[in-house]
This record gives sequence, structure tokens and C-alpha cells, in this order.
Amino acid sequence: MGRVNFFAVDLGATSGRTILGSIVDGRLEQRELTRFPNTIIQVCGHFYWDIFALYHEIIRGLKLVANEGIEIKSIGIDTWGVDVVFIGKDGGVLRNPYCYRDPHTDHAMDDYFKLVSKERVYEKTGIQFMQFNTLFQLSTMRKNDDSALASADKILFVPDALMYMLTGESVCEYTILSTSQMLDPRTKKIDKELIDVIGLNESQFGRYVNPSDLVGYLTDEVQEQTGVGRVAVVAVAGHDTGAAVASVPAENEHFAYLSCGTWSLLGIETKDAIINKKSFEYNFTNEGGIEGTTRFLKNICGMWLLERCRKEWKPDEAPTDINKLNKAAMDAEPFRSFINPDDSRFANPKSMIEAIQGYCRDTGQPIPEDFRQIARCIFESLAMRYREVLGYLKELSPFRIEKLHVIGGGTYNEYLMQMTANSTGLPVVTGPVEGTAIGNIMLQAKAAGLVGDIFEMRKIIANSIELRHYEPKDNNAWNEGYRAYCKLVMKN
Repeated sequence: MGRVNFFAVDLGATSGRTILGSIVDGRLEQRELTRFPNTIIQVCGHFYWDIFALYHEIIRGLKLVANEGIEIKSIGIDTWGVDVVFIGKDGGVLRNPYCYRDPHTDHAMDDYFKLVSKERVYEKTGIQFMQFNTLFQLSTMRKNDDSALASADKILFVPDALMYMLTGESVCEYTILSTSQMLDPRTKKIDKELIDVIGLNESQFGRYVNPSDLVGYLTDEVQEQTGVGRVAVVAVAGHDTGAAVASVPAENEHFAYLSCGTWSLLGIETKDAIINKKSFEYNFTNEGGIEGTTRFLKNICGMWLLERCRKEWKPDEAPTDINKLNKAAMDAEPFRSFINPDDSRFANPKSMIEAIQGYCRDTGQPIPEDFRQIARCIFESLAMRYREVLGYLKELSPFRIEKLHVIGGGTYNEYLMQMTANSTGLPVVTGPVEGTAIGNIMLQAKAAGLVGDIFEMRKIIANSIELRHYEPKDNNAWNEGYRAYCKLVMKN
């Protein structure tokens, strides 16, 4: 078979892309078609995503494909997790969806636990408790008499909503559903008790689909707008981390993965969910993977910390070029100040710089002043947090972890990658950088019958990308730094 082309839509919490992926002679090729911002909209006291702007960007990318005369086999969409779109009985989108960073879910978990206990929720779902999980969003909206929820005929996660806008088909994809804290990982379906107490029913979430299942075909309306014809839309791993983990070029199961971007997601791939007292205590999550696997992981605040600081720094205060900024940070004194990246004050502060400085002030540490000290504090704190979480993983994993695979945009920061190897004491292998898009494309290739299973997918990926390797260094210094970090974090 010659070249087979696929159209991937990869939407992150800060930006989105459309990508043309092709399988040629057993190798993967990809080309970015468009890149665009995904901007949080603040209006009328809430934070929203612009679902119509995202739909427009998909249409724009498809038009480029048609204008170039490229025939595509299918379309796949992946996005961030938890957020939902409401569809009315007339088929219309009722409102732009709330962003998970909206503060309306402050104290939402405590409110919900009055209906169903925290322990029972975890036993049923095995999902890490975060106030913005879909269950708590929907519970809060019900409590607040949200008009869109009250009128909703369908409740669709963001990738499912975009597929609905393209095909008219209402589906609920397994991996994105697994981020919601409503899925029972044993049955692979929504738990009835958890949604009954907030007045919802399973039928509102569309028919269940799994990665590589056919959702439908582009509507006549979309075909006319784009000129691409009657193209299939395939459910990939709708959750971007699920798609990213599918791209990990691992040789065997003895690895942990770190998806390093706006969020850092650190975990392992297992056959079954891990739900016990320890996983509850450590607040780990069991999310859906491909081919029935479970992604046992923990969400960690990631490069969001640096992204927000960069928006505050003026050109005369810090380099606008990220590579120059990262390099300059290495001139700062090591192990001077640490933060807990997952402290609630870093969720969505008005000033990230002030939040970091305030944390260090409140914990009796030297306050980072310039961009070098702040960036180095962020990098070292992330590396230390990775070591902390990896220690929990080693305790809970059914197998020995011998290597850490890192994927995502954070792999561009070679200094952070070396710090991660130094801190964890594990060999670190980085790549692919664009893991989410690659996983998206390869799951479409599987749907097309070009690959048979995950091992064949990963073999093609490994043969198609450049990997970088980092070995642990400076063990004594990093061990001493980690002791200081632990003393600080456990105290606070």
C-alpha cells in the first residue's frame, strides 16, 4: 500500500494544531498544517472555552487539505480532559463550555461528598481527586441551577462535542470519559449512583466508543464548507494524555512515562486498575488507555508555571526566546528555593511570579527575584516532584520500573530533562516531542487496518523519530536537594 493520509486535531489547554499524518513504507511522516491559540475567555464572572473558534480552526485545516488536493482517510480529535459541552433537544450547542480553571468549583468536592462519601467515590472510580473533575463541575452546576445543564439533552466532552459538530453523532469516548470521575474502570461505563444523586442519566452522554472506533462521516454541511468529501471521523484516544501515552516507543512494560507540557502527567501503563488504600492515600488516578489498558498516573502542575511567568516578564526583563531563557536559568544558584508545584495558589493566580515569591516567603526560603532564579526554582521543583511521585509509583506498581520515557513539548528543555534524570536516578528517554499528535495518527492507522496492535504502533513510531537519552548525574547533590525539598513539602 502506498501513502495513506490522516488528519489529526490536537487541542491543548493553551494552543491547538491540525496535522497531516501519513504512513509510508512502514514509517510515519507528519506535517503541521495550522497552529492557533486556545484562549480562555473571561466574561460575566466565569472562564470559558470558545468551542466555535475551535470548530472553525478544524474547518480551516480541512480546507487547506482540500486546496492541496490531498485525500485523507479519516479525522481524529484529541483534547484536554474533564470539560463538557451541552447540546439542546434541537441539536444546538447551548453555551460555550466552562473552563476547568473556573473558580465555581471551589469547595465543590466537599459539597458532593455530602451526597456520596469520598471513600466510596474513589472505590468506584479510582480517580485522583481534583476540584475541577467533571463530576464536581456538573454537581456544582446543578447546585447553582445552571440553565444550560437544565436544558441539556446531551452532555458531551470537548472532543466528542467537536466530533458531533462534524458528524451529527453523539458519542462518549472511553479515554476522555475516564477523566471525569464518573467512570467505573471495571465496567468501562458511567456509574449510575454517582450521577443519580445530581439528577443525570447515562443516556445523556451518548453511545460508548473506544479508540479506533468509527464515529461517523462528515455531514453534507461540513463537506460543502471544506471540499474534502465524505471522510470518516474516528474516535482516537480523545484525552490528549491517552493519545500521548499511545506514542511512547517503549520496548517492554518496565517503564514509567511523563507527559510533559502545560500539565505533567506521570504514570505507568497497566492491564488493570489499581484501586486500594495506598492509591487512595496518594491520590492516584486510573484513566483509560488504548486496547483496554489503564493509565495509572498522577496529575502534576507542569510548564503552566513557566508559561504564566513568561506572560508577565517584559522583553527587557527576560529573553523572549524560550531556549535562551532556559539556558540562562542555569546561571542561577542551584537548590536555592523550592515550591510545591501542586500548591493550590498556583492553579490560576493573577500573578504567577508573585505566587511563587509569596510561597517562598511564607516558607522561610530565599525569595527568587529575577527570571533566572524563578525559572530555576520551577525546573528544580518539578524535577523533585517527579521523584516524589515516582517513589509512590514504584511502591504501587506491579512491575519494576527501569526507565522513564518523557514525551511532549517539555522535552525541548534539555536542562529540565537532565534534572529529571538526576533527580529520579533513572535513565530518561525523550521523544516523541509531538507525542499526542503521533498517537492520534497511529490510532487512525489502526482503525484503517494499517497496524495490528500497540506493539506494532510503537515499533513504527520508534523507527520514525529521533530519541534522546539522559543518564543520572550528581547523585549526592540531588539526594541532598531532595531531602531539603521533602522537608519543605511535608512541613507545608
